[in-house]
Amino acid sequence: MNKKERVSEILARLDMQYGKDVRCYLTHRDAWQLLIAVILSAQCTDARVNTVTPELFARYPDAHELGCANQSDVEAIIHPCGFFRSKAANIIACSREIDVKYGGEVPSSIPELTALAGVGRKTANVIRGTVFGEPSVVVDTHVKRISNKLGLTKQSDPEKIEYDLMKVLPKDHWISYNSHIITLGRTICTARRPACENCFLCDVCPTGGKNV
Repeated sequence: MNKKERVSEILARLDMQYGKDVRCYLTHRDAWQLLIAVILSAQCTDARVNTVTPELFARYPDAHELGCANQSDVEAIIHPCGFFRSKAANIIACSREIDVKYGGEVPSSIPELTALAGVGRKTANVIRGTVFGEPSVVVDTHVKRISNKLGLTKQSDPEKIEYDLMKVLPKDHWISYNSHIITLGRTICTARRPACENCFLCDVCPTGGKNV
């Protein structure tokens, strides 16, 4: 089986196991809420973020309100997410920019998104893929680790991994690949102890059974 055939087999099995629907584990109502939630999720679990955002969005229901917020008040709400001072500063500044520059609407292009406070390529690609349906490859810790294990990249830099995956994955799987790999990384191919013996990709994974 050559690499192209192996990639096709991996994607087919992922689709069969997890379906073709794109999952988003962060609770949100619109693009702005998702953007704020993704910023808060840095080095924090989605589950923890989901316990914090209901109070945050109830108190600050839109970009204008959060953009005008007192930082210490925001810090108190998002404290459980960790790095709460820098995250509070970022989500306030980001919301202010969206309110003033974009009339409260989240922009859709990579340059516009990454120019916002606290927004890098990963966050920008989450927004583009989830909200705007733009084919985007999102590289988080699960995608970085498992893509290397699967032999789809040898890079460690997230942006280089993104470009490698864009070359080997068909565009119609760019968005779903991330949600599938997150699920795989949380349930079977965990960082501490991959359960290779229970993995439906073991025989097409170069590191299958080696726990590397």
